[in-house]
Amino acid sequence: MTAWLRFRCCPRPARRWWDGCSKNELQPWKRQMWVIPPVQNAAFVCQMERVLDVYQRPYDAARPVVCLDESPKQLLRESRTPLTLPDGSTRYDCEYHRQGVAQVYMLHEPLAGRRRVQVEDRHDRLTFARVVARLLEQDYAQVERMTLVLDNLSAHQPAAFYEVFDPVRAHALLQRVEFVFTPKHGSWLNMAEIEFAALLTHGLPERVPDWSTLQAHCHAWQLARNQLGAPTNWQFTTEKARIKLKRLYPTTG
Repeated sequence: MTAWLRFRCCPRPARRWWDGCSKNELQPWKRQMWVIPPVQNAAFVCQMERVLDVYQRPYDAARPVVCLDESPKQLLRESRTPLTLPDGSTRYDCEYHRQGVAQVYMLHEPLAGRRRVQVEDRHDRLTFARVVARLLEQDYAQVERMTLVLDNLSAHQPAAFYEVFDPVRAHALLQRVEFVFTPKHGSWLNMAEIEFAALLTHGLPERVPDWSTLQAHCHAWQLARNQLGAPTNWQFTTEKARIKLKRLYPTTG
């Protein structure tokens, strides 16, 4: 076979994007999305140490420390009935119907080992004010003052209380709560995220069809989790932060 005929019959395969890469470079599981804190940032470490100091306070039933966090949950309805196999496993179809998005609020008191999950339709400053008001007026109606640890989000605005409630009620509510915000890119300091991980792993199926089903799953998980009564064992302190996260502290002198 002549050279030109061999080339026509056996064309060279097209070059692929991974050609020329060593096998050690193709390891996508080693690349993870992460919240990376800023290096040598005084504002970050100042707010971080404030949160860590709050976590070191001894338990006081009259002045509890509560963590608040929220996360969206997409509602998905099955397009076909899932199949249950003899071994107990389930197979579901790759297609589904979108049913909107619900907002799940996690309210967690770490030292008491208590949490409550609240499902809402929206995530904005007005919903935030109503969630905190319910926390103060129902769950902790007898406490003198509460410390609320929460993320530094645009929806977490204490001024929203005056948009939802009359001035007398708004002022009375804000007098009973101390807001402590985690630093930007430091949401991992919020202990409510630990409870969210437990909820997503053990309390919610991958697909939830509607708002009422989501609420039922959250309520069942909340009851089971509260019966255990296990407090969150937080070990990260200000002293450890100054050693392990030394790169985040500004250089002085």
